[in-house]
Amino acid sequence: MPPAKRKRGKRPTSTDPTWLYGLHAVTAALANPERRCRRLVATEEAAAALDPAAAPRPEIWPRAEIDRLLPPGAVHQGLAGSFDPLPVIQLDDLLGQPGDKRPCAILVLDQVTDPRNVGAILRSAAAFGCRGIVVQDRHSPPSSGVLFKAASGGGETVPLARVTNLARAIDDLKGAGFWTIGFDADGPEVLSEVDLGGRVALVLGAEGRGLRRLTRDRCDRLVKIPIGGAVSSLNVAAAAAIALYEWARAK
Repeated sequence: MPPAKRKRGKRPTSTDPTWLYGLHAVTAALANPERRCRRLVATEEAAAALDPAAAPRPEIWPRAEIDRLLPPGAVHQGLAGSFDPLPVIQLDDLLGQPGDKRPCAILVLDQVTDPRNVGAILRSAAAFGCRGIVVQDRHSPPSSGVLFKAASGGGETVPLARVTNLARAIDDLKGAGFWTIGFDADGPEVLSEVDLGGRVALVLGAEGRGLRRLTRDRCDRLVKIPIGGAVSSLNVAAAAAIALYEWARAK
């Protein structure tokens, strides 16, 4: 199922533009009709690679000047753009209309705060056709250039809903017919042995802490990804990719 469409007209409380950088992140933002590009800078090589019909004419800057514009270590590939924020997404935007029973998956992230992890999860969500991602507003990274670079374009197509209370959001998902499946290293069931058909919410916690007790208690089932060898746990972005792969196989 394609990702849910964002509802137009709802704007973030902050309208400050964000600098996005990197070929995939910037070209995806340029292609998104819900983005407004305020400024585009590029090296001569990067500008030559842009489709003139799909992008405004960029300012030509030396690579060193773009380096100074962006955070230290930003891998910008000679391309950066200043964009208005995306429209605000509410949880209701992801749930669909009342009575909607079409199979789909939503990811729920419990206090995953690393922007690179959230960006990588957005990239996997786009690759597997996830309907959207739910995060707790106070315990999630801002929609920064770092996040969108890691998303590699996925941040433009997968809606990211920020909620105040994650436990209440899980209850709302269950009320909308979603089967909530929490991921826990000590879960009693193995992911590959659980039916992921229908409408599912895949709930993942932060590295180290995992799911909080209140979040874990809200889930219908707890599953684990069996691993062995020298490590005892997976990066949350890797776990999300595996979860989405298993869901895609079950569709």
